Amino acid sequence: MANPGVYIIGLSDCDEKVCAAAGRISTQEGTALEIFEKSHDKEKNRKLIGKVTKSGHTSTIEHIFFNLAFENVSVVVEQFMIEFRLASFTVKSRRYVDFTDCGYLTPEFICDEDKEKYTAVMDKMFSVYSYLTERDVPKEDARFVLPYCFYSNFLCSLNGREMVNVLTAMIYGRGKKIKEIYEIGLSLLAQCREYAPGVFTDFELRGEKYNDETEFDFPADNEKSSSVGGLCEILSVTTDGEKNIARCALIEKGIYSAESIEKIISHEENIREILRKLINSSRPRALESYNCTVRFNGVSLSTLTHFARHRVQSVCFPNLIKANRNNYVMPETVQSMPELKKVYTEAFEEMKALYEDFKLKSYDDNVLIYCVLSGNTVDFVTTMNAREMMLFFKLRSCTRAQWEIQDYAIDFLRKLRAISPDLFSLYGPSCYATGACPEGRMTCGKAAEIKEKFKSL
Repeated sequence: MANPGVYIIGLSDCDEKVCAAAGRISTQEGTALEIFEKSHDKEKNRKLIGKVTKSGHTSTIEHIFFNLAFENVSVVVEQFMIEFRLASFTVKSRRYVDFTDCGYLTPEFICDEDKEKYTAVMDKMFSVYSYLTERDVPKEDARFVLPYCFYSNFLCSLNGREMVNVLTAMIYGRGKKIKEIYEIGLSLLAQCREYAPGVFTDFELRGEKYNDETEFDFPADNEKSSSVGGLCEILSVTTDGEKNIARCALIEKGIYSAESIEKIISHEENIREILRKLINSSRPRALESYNCTVRFNGVSLSTLTHFARHRVQSVCFPNLIKANRNNYVMPETVQSMPELKKVYTEAFEEMKALYEDFKLKSYDDNVLIYCVLSGNTVDFVTTMNAREMMLFFKLRSCTRAQWEIQDYAIDFLRKLRAISPDLFSLYGPSCYATGACPEGRMTCGKAAEIKEKFKSL
């Protein structure tokens, strides 16, 4: 087994050659293939790429692609990575895989006594996890007691430009505060420079002015509580969103004057017809003209990762260190059994006590970040357009979705329907929105019942 860390397991087979060709093609004569075939000199390529990227034209390094394997890193690293929306991830699922023996990271402590206390509590959390699963609590519910030091393994693929962004954040940005992330960043940078030295020319200079954390002077609210306003609160939507979508769809056709478009969309039945046709289109780009900003309250850290996997959104969520230790999700499978509920509740209380103890001893984020359980919660905000929301609801309001995100999705959809009923009455799980279930043998087999439910939602 490899040591914990990150490993480059794949790279574009033409390495930096295509990046160099991209740097030349806009200013040189010749076809794309001719310029590419002339870009053989690795040293010239390296210098050219460095010169081009230094001038700010970093799109050229999007042509190189890296495949990474993250081996036994803490889930804190996983959470850090999935925030980068231009990368692709496949993560070991906590809904289906047993994590009893996955292991966990132990940070550095100032004394053996604190290390032993940390180890005892973390071992206890895995014992509780095992206790719950052995009593038929689903893994997707038992996972809420997994501490955020547990080991994660996942694959990630990204282009050179996003790789530079990741490494800058790891080494000079918010990742620098966490030793594990910082050291992984240094290791990955060394590997990248071996494979693609031109892409990382003057990398250190880029980090000098990097600042990805904005600080405010307003006093902190130490008594804040999650779940104010219910599961979610819609903060803003596009004014006359349905009409705006219809207008954009007609402009896109290129056969209507501005005057005739306004006349067409003055009739609500015309807008409804346009919306219905867009929903069934393979290219419903006009839906992207409707935007919604929504705040989700009291979301578990586990479910936060489900939200973050939707790449076409602008999502803002707090550092994991800000997770609410006083609030945690309570699955029905645990709530309904007094014995299990007692063990589950005590796990959260014990982790909170460990966190408070280490905080009083002035441990920094390098220790405190791991003293949180997957079921602790945060509030966050995101902005999605109606096209991405269509995908979101197809996946997340489906009975196959994890129950927590399913609850949020349904509450979100219900509130959207109150604002834009003609559009969002068409949204829901795939069986409702398209008339067909894509789950194959994993289908719930209740399509008729689900359709009725969302028809009257």
